[in-house]
Amino acid sequence: MKSAYLYVRVSTDEQKRKGYSLPEQEDRLLKYYDIEVKGIYREDYSAKNFNRPEWNRLFSEIKKKSSGEDKNILFIKWDRFSRNVEYAYEMIGKLRKCKATAKAIDQPIDFSVPESTVMLAVYLAVPKAENTRRAQNTSNGIRRAKLMGRHPSKAPLGFINLTMMDGRKGIAPKEPEAEIIKWAFYQVARNDHKISKIIKIVNDKGLVCSRSHFFRILHNPVYCGLIPVTLDSGNEGVVKALHEPLISESLFNQVQSVINTRRRITAKKDDLQSLFFLRSFLIYPVCNRKLCGSVSKGRSKNYPYYHCHNGCRTRINALFLNDCYYNKLRQLMLSKNAVELFKKVLEDQNIKTQKASYLCTQKVLERKINEEELTLSRGRKLFIAGILKIDDYNQLRKENQVSTKNLKKEVHDIAVKLKGIDRKNQIEEKALVEIFQRFSEFEASDKRHLVNLIPPTEINFKTGDLSLGLNQAFLKILSKKRNRKNNRKNEFH
Repeated sequence: MKSAYLYVRVSTDEQKRKGYSLPEQEDRLLKYYDIEVKGIYREDYSAKNFNRPEWNRLFSEIKKKSSGEDKNILFIKWDRFSRNVEYAYEMIGKLRKCKATAKAIDQPIDFSVPESTVMLAVYLAVPKAENTRRAQNTSNGIRRAKLMGRHPSKAPLGFINLTMMDGRKGIAPKEPEAEIIKWAFYQVARNDHKISKIIKIVNDKGLVCSRSHFFRILHNPVYCGLIPVTLDSGNEGVVKALHEPLISESLFNQVQSVINTRRRITAKKDDLQSLFFLRSFLIYPVCNRKLCGSVSKGRSKNYPYYHCHNGCRTRINALFLNDCYYNKLRQLMLSKNAVELFKKVLEDQNIKTQKASYLCTQKVLERKINEEELTLSRGRKLFIAGILKIDDYNQLRKENQVSTKNLKKEVHDIAVKLKGIDRKNQIEEKALVEIFQRFSEFEASDKRHLVNLIPPTEINFKTGDLSLGLNQAFLKILSKKRNRKNNRKNEFH
């Protein structure tokens, strides 16, 4: 052998355990006889397969050479060449087709002797057995750690890996990601918004994750202090974790119930229900069928209609008919006794405690906004003084703007809730007496519920004239002055 290519390889774990450093291998190969070195290829990839950058370069170089040239590849041991028997034999066959020879200086094989293939099989099988045993030991160690309640792998988003005082490894909450994830779980559990909207908000807050990653977070029991593990029986189970959970188990289970069932709340569906709140309560006398509702697209805007869905071409303007019902409903007023009863009910809702909680949250948010403004002011002064670089200042300002925007949005939401509480807490008698006049402010579900209690009757679809079907219970809580204007029937004309 007059010339050869030198191939040296390490993987991180082997370099630490056995000292298979690249310089040591290279030095030993260079001292192997007196040969011409055509090239040295240094690799730091695993030998599980031959999908390695330097090996691919070496193999490409071998294939370019003519068949008459001396094409030898030298390495220390056969485990430097491969740790997989099947891939190793396949590559040896490819090298033979190229008239190339692979040789290990510490484990020489004479391929001209048939019995030498037995030793080759041993040299290749031992590294694979080592890998299999190491993988099994690692798997068993991870399982034992999980059974003890520890999280032995990389910490999920919102946590950080750390080493305890006794040397054991674990995870702990990492801010601000942990607080954002808590907020996300609470929002999903409330089921008030689409998942896509929640993802957009958490991204704006600074939690960078894709839609699929967000769903993995929602399904991960680690966040509620549970570790998934394979039990001795072979079944999948969970054990109580040692780390501090971000949320409670009840909240986690509530989120699973929401995301594993069909979403009830969508903005489009809610808007349509609010627009067509009389749908299914209207019966067209011609075909004697209940009317449904839909929106027709015009050139400049959309037009909502109540119409029959069984071939009848009748269409009634939905906004016109809604206004007719609303105008008739607003003529109703509650009696003084009913107003006093409703006031007692509102007092039982412990409004003051709820308001105090919102006010406390509002102060915390306002303090955070002031801190963000102070941080930006300090950063601006450091930039002007030349201490802070332009890139760092721009990054600080961008993060500051996003954080301030989200905080102000939360302050606005709290303000809306406080206004609602004030309307309940400081409600006037006149407002309760004329509560039906606030029908347009009701939620879609509340509108449907009220229409179900007070349905429209005797409707003239051309003029919009209609009556309200009032049962005996409603007649008792309405103002007597209004009742005198009613006829003696159980309908309001």
